[in-house]
Amino acid sequence: MKDLTPNRKDLNPIEIASRDEIAAVQLDRMKWSLHHAYENVPHYKANFDAAGVHPGDLNDLTDLAKFPFTVKQDLRDNYPFGMFAVPREKLRRIHASSGTTGQPTVVGYSENDLRVWGEVVARSLRASGLRPGDILHNAYGYGLFTGGLGVHLGADALGLATVPVSGGMTERQVRLIRDFKPKGMTVTPSYALSILDEFRSEGLDPRDCSLEVGIFGAEPWTNAMRREIEDAFDMHAVDIYGLSEVMGPGVANECVETKDGLHIWEDHFYPEVIHPETGEVLPDGEPGELVFTSLSKEAFPIIRYRTRDLTRLLPGTARSMRRMEKVTGRSDDMIILRGVNVFPTQIEEQLITVAGLAPHFQIELSRPDRLDVMTVLTEAMEGHSANEERVHAAAELQGKIKRNVGVSVKVQIADPGGIARSQGKAVRIVDNRPKD
Repeated sequence: MKDLTPNRKDLNPIEIASRDEIAAVQLDRMKWSLHHAYENVPHYKANFDAAGVHPGDLNDLTDLAKFPFTVKQDLRDNYPFGMFAVPREKLRRIHASSGTTGQPTVVGYSENDLRVWGEVVARSLRASGLRPGDILHNAYGYGLFTGGLGVHLGADALGLATVPVSGGMTERQVRLIRDFKPKGMTVTPSYALSILDEFRSEGLDPRDCSLEVGIFGAEPWTNAMRREIEDAFDMHAVDIYGLSEVMGPGVANECVETKDGLHIWEDHFYPEVIHPETGEVLPDGEPGELVFTSLSKEAFPIIRYRTRDLTRLLPGTARSMRRMEKVTGRSDDMIILRGVNVFPTQIEEQLITVAGLAPHFQIELSRPDRLDVMTVLTEAMEGHSANEERVHAAAELQGKIKRNVGVSVKVQIADPGGIARSQGKAVRIVDNRPKD
């Protein structure tokens, strides 16, 4: 793999500022953001008043812990525009969730918000190793989902030539990568595996393509998957993080020269990690649930938003800004199986170590009697379909999950291609347990 380390003279000075300088910017912007939300969003005024706090009570950054949390249900309860802090006429972009699990959540952007969004995504793409003039293959979905258009905004700001291919039509993805010769690819890690499968099914060596870096986000993925993708493509694989409620992609990103966690762009997004049950703010280094407060958003300020993502905060390395460890899972997709907490990433880590099994999988939960049963559905790799080989692989995976995760599971191995491919976020958990 090529050395893609950015030149430090090309960085925004705030990326390598002192911690005191960063904290001063944060405090000034946090005071503005709290006042802006309180004065312009009825929900925040009511919540702050009910908690007995006022924006003027913030004298240092630790005072933020006095303010109440915001959760996804607050956004649903104020559908569609109740959380906006500017008149609708000042909006320049509106995104929304699919609403498949309830009322959609709606977010909006002013003209300045779009400028800031483009700036932080541009930082992320540059930290990943891309430079003005490079070609970017953008396979994130375009539309109400913030991924595709958010990355495109940052690519424009950095000066890239973007191929807006979006998701799906995997054969075309491979053809455009071969024909257009992009340097970078932005895509969910699960769909990157589908693109990898297509290369191989066409008899093509992905290491021969032009890609030098893949920028993966929108779902948790493991370092084991990173190694597989990097080896398969002979390219760097870095993590990008974001969520619509906070901005979209570009809230944090790994630096290609270290790949040791995602640097949070702390001049625009203030992070906390809390105990998922008590809400207590935890010190840096302690694992817990990630919480964000926006520092510069005009249209849709967000105060102490509980992301449900589990991680921990670490000191800066390649940048002065603090890092968040790769997300290990979510507090709301955690599986509790017979008293053991299980995350899909833990299953993936074991699956990737078993020879003859592809990295595609789903977890099926059922309750045939009174006890919950977990079945890991996966598939054989091409050339590893013999029944005896499958039996051995299933037993090996069961044993590894039992030893390393601490639960007993069933394993079913389908033919190659038997697990449904994702063109966006992978559906990892299928819950067939009775709802009563």
